[in-house]
Parts: sequence; structure tokens; C-alpha cells
Amino acid sequence: MIQAIGLTSNPRQELPPAVDDVSFEARTGRVTALLGAEAAGKTTALRLMLELQQGRGITYFRGRPLHRIARPSREVGVLLGEVPGHPARSVRGHLRMLCAAGGVPVQRADDVLEVIGLVSLRDQRLGTLSRGMDRRLGLGCALLTDPHTLVLDAPAHGLSTRESGWLHGVLRAHARQGGTVLFTTDDPKEAARTADRVVTLEAGRLVADQEVADFARTRLRPRVAVQSPHAARLGALLAKEARASRRSVEVVNEDGSRLSVYGSSCADVGEAAYRHGILVHQLADEIGDAGPPLPTEVRADPPGNRSDSRTDSRTGERIDGRLHVAADDDSDPRPDPDPGPDPAPAPDPTEILLTPLVPLEGAGDADHARVAAGPSAPQDPASSLPPPITVRHGRSPLRPLRYELRRVAGVGSGYLTAAAVVAVSALIAVFLARAGHTPQARLIAAWPEELPLPPAALGAGLLGALAFGDEFRHPALAADRGTVPRRLGLLGAKLLVAAATALLLCLLVVVSDAALLHLVYGEELTKVPADWLSLSASWVALVTGCAWAGVLAAGVFRSTTAGLAAVLAVPIVVVPLVQKALEGPSVRSAAGLPARLRDLALVQWPFGVERYLAGGVRMIAQPVGGALMLSLTALLCAYLLTAMRGRVR
Repeated sequence: MIQAIGLTSNPRQELPPAVDDVSFEARTGRVTALLGAEAAGKTTALRLMLELQQGRGITYFRGRPLHRIARPSREVGVLLGEVPGHPARSVRGHLRMLCAAGGVPVQRADDVLEVIGLVSLRDQRLGTLSRGMDRRLGLGCALLTDPHTLVLDAPAHGLSTRESGWLHGVLRAHARQGGTVLFTTDDPKEAARTADRVVTLEAGRLVADQEVADFARTRLRPRVAVQSPHAARLGALLAKEARASRRSVEVVNEDGSRLSVYGSSCADVGEAAYRHGILVHQLADEIGDAGPPLPTEVRADPPGNRSDSRTDSRTGERIDGRLHVAADDDSDPRPDPDPGPDPAPAPDPTEILLTPLVPLEGAGDADHARVAAGPSAPQDPASSLPPPITVRHGRSPLRPLRYELRRVAGVGSGYLTAAAVVAVSALIAVFLARAGHTPQARLIAAWPEELPLPPAALGAGLLGALAFGDEFRHPALAADRGTVPRRLGLLGAKLLVAAATALLLCLLVVVSDAALLHLVYGEELTKVPADWLSLSASWVALVTGCAWAGVLAAGVFRSTTAGLAAVLAVPIVVVPLVQKALEGPSVRSAAGLPARLRDLALVQWPFGVERYLAGGVRMIAQPVGGALMLSLTALLCAYLLTAMRGRVR
């Protein structure tokens, strides 16, 4: 069950809020439609309910606000807009990745594919799906964790009649199984056909909350659709005959050749056209759209200040214009000489009593004392405001490492980048060997003196930047609640996968360069150097550090370009600054630091660990190593600051 109480968006400069004090219920086992025009505030109301937009109000999902639910994605399935995913990822791969994020078995993806009818398109790329297939996939993402509640924003928008029927059948089946369904639509007929209860918004305010039978009786009207080349003449004749026969008929000119006639029938309209010799191209009974809007505020007008608008007793529509032709239009305008006592006004059937909603038992907070107390209880004006809504980021994947592996392996950009790096490195190594002025260590690493970084380091930095940059650009984790989280568990998984990718890239580059050099120039250039261990450690540390710099920078700035720029800034900007600092005047040096570090230990290092420690210190002491360590430290601090900022607030 959903209980939305006092949803109010923040004001937009001088404009009124998009949603203003909206309260309604969506009950368990029923389908509820949130109906409104294009700018009525439906999407804003959903975003306020899901805590994706700042404002005021609170929403209970089975008695708990969303931020108090441990795993929101398992309680609420959400579809807002398009499916957020990389266009090059397959349908099945996308669902499997979301399975790892939601902590459900991977077999659930195949089960959902059968439910939504996309088994034959499981290998199709997201970017090639049609509108209907994209809607099906969005519904599958919402159903993936088997949630109790479905919140869908215009799920049938742009679908054919057949696809819309299938979609609403799935929603109805979910409600019959004990779930709660809330969807938005701008089509009154769709709401009347598919929903059990219809909540109507207009200009951000709640104007009706009705059962579907009451909605169809009071808000939808039967009409006769007429198409004729002489529509204006036919409309005037119908109005004239209605006045003569003292019948209540409304004629609306849709365009130059179409009429909508309310309060009449096909037989009457056809006979009138036949009598006057008017050609008719179309004549059909239809269910019209919603009539004139209900009053925004329901109240009893004081005596002497009654509105002149009245209500048609047959259709429940307010009669206040719109080319309405009634029987009393030709009546004598003179007043009745003996009108008698003024009868009591009949109640308007369109007036809906909007009672305050009381939170579920056990979910009462101090913020909702005004709802439980009722309108007669004295309240403090400040406390009568609904509680503020704070935007909260989604949680990290329940299985971050598995999620990250599926994310990396599901898109071909990583494979193409690695292949390009290996090919470019091999070609550079051959040309450097031909020139004959490059040391062997730089030759095997394909690192010319003119380049600030070798191709392997640049490729690893790009792969690291894609780990976060593409996730913000094509957010997979936004399928349930919005933005991609910056949690430490997800960061650790990304750093671990980036390090493994960098290590594999290092190995591929060295092996391919050595094999090509051996093939072209023989064994002379492929001899193993005496200090191969320290060189290998430096090589792996450089490439891994670049990959981590790309990951952290892309996570901080939410951009792949920013991640790659941070990698390039290390040798171009940071290294000169470090060199300038190291070349400055100094009184003392750090000579003998490894020996002093060894003396600080309580026991002697086993297996010659002091050599590796000394090698690590030497790497950090180099300008590139020191600059990379400085850059990684700054980026990590910035990442932690941005990740913890929301918690501190």
C-alpha cells in the first residue's frame, strides 16, 4: 500500500510549485492511475514519492518511508522514462548486471525475459530496441527483484493498442497476486479501462480521487464523433434543433471537419444530417475525454454568492459554457412572478470529499501529527507543514564485484581499447628499435622519450575512466532510484577490477612487444635484464596507478573525459611541479632511508623483503612515481569528500 501525504515541490522562481499539497492512496491488490495533462505534475509527484527530488511531504510504502527500507529496490520497482543502460549492452547482459546489483540469482533474468516476451531478443543491443520493446525491458527491470510495489511513469506512452493491452494485463496480474501498482497516464480512457481507482491532477493539485466507476460516470461522457465537409453547418443545425426540442446538447467543433456531439445519439445526428441533405463521412459512438475540470477546492459557497454553473443530472458534468445548448435557452427571460421559497441547492455529484489520510499503524511519526489530529485540532503553523524531502542516492550493489565484472564484460569498448593499445605498442616498439636510441626497458614498454606516458598507461587510464564515466552517462544503477551511488563498496570493486585489467594489459603489451621484436630483430633486443623484478614492479605500478587515477577522477567529476584528463595531467602538470620542488635548495637529504626503515622494525624482514621495500621507496622517490602518488591521494580525498558529503548533511 502506498500513502502519499502532502507532496509539495519546491517553488520554481516566480512560478507556482509543480505539485502542491497532493495526498492520495494506492491500495494493495489494486491498480491506481495518476491521471493528468502533460504538465499536471504527475512525474514530479512520483519523483517526490521516490525521494529523487527535493520538496515536502512523505510517502509510506507498506507503512515505511523509502529511506527506512533496507533494500528499496526489493520493495519498489520503478520505471521513469527510458531504460537507463549502455546502448551497446545486450538485453540479457543488462538484466544479469542488474541481478548482481539487486542481489538476486542470475537465473531471474531469464525468468523475467520470458514474462516480458523478450526471449528471442535477449542478444539484442539496447540501442536497437523499438519503443515497444524498450517499454517491455523497462517493465522487466522493475520486476527483476520481484518487488511488492510498482511505480511506473507513463508505461504505455507511444505503444500500440496491442502492446498497451499486454502491458496492462501484466500490471493487472501483479495486482491480483497481492502487489500494488501505481502508474501515470494522460489518457482518461486508458485510466478508465485499466485502473481500479483514478487520482486526477490538474496544475499540480489534486482535483479528484475516485473509484473507476465514479470516474467513468462523472469524468467521462459518451459522445458522437462526426466527420463531414459541412461540419459547421451541421453543428449549427443540431444546436437549433436542440433548442427547439428543449434538450441539453453540447456541440464541440474539433477542427474544420470534425464535431463532437455530447448528449445526443448517432440516430439523431444521422437523421438531422439526412433531413438537411448534409454529407457525413463518419458517424460513431465514442467515449469522450474528461469534461470540464472539477473545482480545485471543494467548499460551500455562502448564500448570495452561489456560482452560476450547474450540473447535468445525467452526465454529472458542470454546465458552464463550451458551446453548451440547453433547453432553457429559449425560455422566457422574464422572472417568475411567484418564484416561491428558494429551494435548497442539490449536491453536486462531481464534488469529491477528500478526507485526510492517516498513516498505517506503527508508522506514525511526529511529522504526521497534523494528519492524525484532524482539521479541528489546534496546530502550530510551522508544524503544519509536511516534512522536507531529502534527495538520497541509491545504495551500492549488493554484490559489487560481480556487478562490476558483468559491467566490464558486457560492453565491447574495453576489448577494443585493449586491442588498440597492444597494436600501437607493438608498432612503436618496432620503430624505436629501428632508431636504436631507446634503452631496452623503455623499448619493451614502447615508451618513447617524447611521450609523457606509454600507450599501455594511457589505455589503462581510459579503461579506468570508463568504469565510472560510462556509468554516469548510461546509468545502470539508476533503474530503481536515480543517480549512481558513490559508496566505498562499489569503489573497492572498481579499483580491484581496474587493477586486474591493468595487470593483464601490462602482460599483453610486454609479451606482444617482445615477440614482435624477437621476430623482426632477433634475440638481441629481448634479453632479460638483471633488474627485471624492479622494472616489472615499476611498470605494473605505473599502469595500475594510471588506471586508478582514471577511476577516481571519473567518479569525482562524473565524466570519462575528466578521468582521462586527470591521467594526462600527472606527467604534464604534476611531474614538473614535483621536480621543481625536489630541485629546490635543501640542507639534508634522505640518503639511507631504506636502512633506517629496516632498523625501525622489531624483527628482521624475512625473505629479503627489505629489497622490495627499498625498491618501492625508490619508485616513489622518482618524479613520475611521486606525482602519481600525489595525484591518487588528492583524487581519493576528493572522492571520499563527495561520497560522505550527503551523509554529513
